[in-house]
Amino acid sequence: MEILRWVWILAWVEGPLIAVLLLVGLLIGSGVGSAYTRARRGWADYQTVKKTVPTARKTAWLLIRGVTTKIGVVALLLIGAVAYAAVAPDDDEAAGPAPGPSATTSERPGR
Repeated sequence: MEILRWVWILAWVEGPLIAVLLLVGLLIGSGVGSAYTRARRGWADYQTVKKTVPTARKTAWLLIRGVTTKIGVVALLLIGAVAYAAVAPDDDEAAGPAPGPSATTSERPGR
């Protein structure tokens, strides 16, 4: 008789218990499934972007190389101009002394 009583209690509790376990399983499964879907989508996007990186990297290096070449050429021109200005003879010294606007003191004015 005691066994029949336990069987009846288990039968009475079994229906709602299975329903609760099923609901918990559905909630956990939907959360895990959506996380898995996001992960797969992210992986696919990563693979797509990864394939385009070598082209973007080559383009970036090409642009950097062009800019540094132009900066180098301008820097060399500036250094050359400064070196030329430092070595070139001074035009004012080569011409000799310039006449002054005042009269010479050896002669008297008006005579």
